[in-house]
Amino acid sequence: MTRPSRQHADRRKSPVMGKRILVTGGAGFLGSHLCEKLLARGHEVICLDNFYTGRKKNIVHLLDNPYFELMRHDVTFPLYVEVEEIYNLACPASPIHYQFDPVQTTKTSVHGAINMLGLAKRTKAKIFQASTSEVYGDPEIHPQPEEYRGAVNPIGPRACYDEGKRCAETLFFDYYRQHKVNIRVARIFNTFGPRMLPNDGRVVSNFIVQALTGQDITIYGDGKQTRSFCYVDDLIDGIIALMDAPDTVTGPINLGNPTEFTMLELAQKIIELTDTKSKLVFRPLPQDDPMQRQPDISKAKEILRWQPTVQLEEGLKKTIAYFDKELSKATP
Repeated sequence: MTRPSRQHADRRKSPVMGKRILVTGGAGFLGSHLCEKLLARGHEVICLDNFYTGRKKNIVHLLDNPYFELMRHDVTFPLYVEVEEIYNLACPASPIHYQFDPVQTTKTSVHGAINMLGLAKRTKAKIFQASTSEVYGDPEIHPQPEEYRGAVNPIGPRACYDEGKRCAETLFFDYYRQHKVNIRVARIFNTFGPRMLPNDGRVVSNFIVQALTGQDITIYGDGKQTRSFCYVDDLIDGIIALMDAPDTVTGPINLGNPTEFTMLELAQKIIELTDTKSKLVFRPLPQDDPMQRQPDISKAKEILRWQPTVQLEEGLKKTIAYFDKELSKATP
């Protein structure tokens, strides 16, 4: 059990910096970019991660910053620190990783939410929950507005993540109503960019790694299913905009890029940008894989004055360059 350090107990805010902020899952893909952004904005950041999918190399360049603190901890256990804001991003987010230990995935979403909400209640901290477009399941409404309640299979192989995040949203709004905790909930749609894991099973990283290594590109189903891809820099700006919004803005609010692409279109674009000879191979569609996914971001535009600015091709070029560099390091 992690106890408060003397440093944390003696003061809540750095005398020369902004707020003291906790980022759970801070060494992960999104978390590491968020930690960077918050430090750049003048805040003191506690990065918490159990390194199940997070990687120290994602935040190693931040370790010398005196206003950055790394803490190895699992959110399924209570945490005692003094903070003013909490960004709860802790949870494996790709099917390969969250299905590897589905019980732990559910515990991370549910117990993690309870522990972080309890911390927020005690410290009177504002708290953000990284929810997901997966709460909509295989949607019957397109695009998906926040009012849509979803079509989720509660006993399928993806349910550990889908229902875990739905339960976390329930807990956030119950703490808001019952304990007056200051909450923010964002439903994050497909996001991509540097620091994605090469083996996470997500379509962008899969396609890029296969193309760069000369493998055939694997498409599940007929490739006509759609996704909307948001570059990580845009997404982080949206998360911070939601956290900075007035306290009357709780969410849930969709954050994602509303421009929709089929898997075939994505594969063809990556083949073009990598100049690969890779061919397309087709495999059966996994159970409960959504056929369509596109956010209605009307609320984000109106309330947060936020919308993505990075186009797919621009974001893919940066992501391809990142993976190309990483793969070259791994080659003897």
